[in-house]
Amino acid sequence: MTETKTAPKTTAFMKALTPSPELAAIVGTQPLPRTEVTKRIWDYIKARNLQNPTNKRNVLCDAQLKAVMGPERHPNSSTNRQVNSPTPTAP
Repeated sequence: MTETKTAPKTTAFMKALTPSPELAAIVGTQPLPRTEVTKRIWDYIKARNLQNPTNKRNVLCDAQLKAVMGPERHPNSSTNRQVNSPTPTAP
């Protein structure tokens, strides 16, 4: 009896997408899955200390992040929603 292994399915979250120019300034230009884009944005936020010190649930956007996220302040729970809209095209 032989078993055939099938390749794992690529879900929409794991499909590599090419970031927009604004997003590429933060996460790089290579195609990335959405999960990795979100991780790199959080690395960017933490490295630049952009969380509101009095309310850690809010992110204070700098110029590069504002180009991707929109308003100067937004709740960190909306990061995924904001990231998924400007992550435009598949390679």
